[in-house]
Amino acid sequence: MLQIGIDGRKFPQAAELGPFKLLERCHELGYAGVFFRTVLDITPDLDQALLTDVRRLADELGLRLDMGLGKVNPFNTPEAPEVRDLGDGDYLKGMTRMIEAVTAIGCHALWVDTANYQRHGWGLHAIDRFRTDVTWPEQLVATRNFLRRLAPVLRDHDAKAAVETHEEITTTEIVRLVEDVGADVLGVTYDPANVVVRGEDPVQAARRVAPYTVLTHLRDVVLYPTPRGLARQIRACGDGMIDWTALLAPIVAEAPVSVLTIENVIDRDFNDIPIYDPAWQEGHPDLAVGEVLELVRLAQRYTDDVAAGGRPDPDSYYTEALDPVDFVTRSAQTLRATLSELEAR
Repeated sequence: MLQIGIDGRKFPQAAELGPFKLLERCHELGYAGVFFRTVLDITPDLDQALLTDVRRLADELGLRLDMGLGKVNPFNTPEAPEVRDLGDGDYLKGMTRMIEAVTAIGCHALWVDTANYQRHGWGLHAIDRFRTDVTWPEQLVATRNFLRRLAPVLRDHDAKAAVETHEEITTTEIVRLVEDVGADVLGVTYDPANVVVRGEDPVQAARRVAPYTVLTHLRDVVLYPTPRGLARQIRACGDGMIDWTALLAPIVAEAPVSVLTIENVIDRDFNDIPIYDPAWQEGHPDLAVGEVLELVRLAQRYTDDVAAGGRPDPDSYYTEALDPVDFVTRSAQTLRATLSELEAR
């Protein structure tokens, strides 16, 4: 059965604990691995001796160790100057050095993403998909071209860049990237909570990316109606509207993963999904009406549940003494129960 791991950046007090104590804490709590979002969270200067010590401790504790790189959209890379610094001003060289460092300690599935969530208000321009200085199709072409340049490095080190299903990109677009660049060097980090922001049903999205999924960021969501369309709020796995049995079935059957990582969230984390906005609609040429309608159905179901007293409303969930560690614990319980159910079939 697949095991459960934790996010090395967002786990409670991760920064204060540091990599070594975080690994020990993970082991104490009974989790099977730690997924560090980027190797630079451990060592900004790629100290190989330190990375070797982290690897050694993970092995001693029987933990899977996963690492990440950073941004692969050239229109977004200026927001990651630390990578360029590693390459003496050359971003590709900086990322190459990161790949060399992490594969040297046996980490070969490497998280990347295509943009930041900008948080410029509550609207389209909070997400780089809707930039007006450069179109999203232009950003995708640039991302594909950069990944093609990175591909020989990944291939030489038997590594895969695992593109996250982040708020700005659809799973259909990620699958195209994988197919264009090569599934031998490109994979997916599947986050079901993000795909709803792009109008995608998490279960259908899981079916699209499962064959390529090498890493995960798992958390749940609730959706509710707004005048602009829908809004998303993150919840612990099992506290939201995702059908985990349906979602994990293709992951268990097809995804080359051994540990499912829980991405902890400790704030309200609302996101706008303005499905009634013509600009939003135009910005999704691959939009599947059936999947959008499924999100609307889930939003209505959540609204009904709140009215019936079956679930906390969005303003209450994070104020009802939800301990950050409890977020992970409850998520792990849901995932383990679902995996046991699938295994028993």
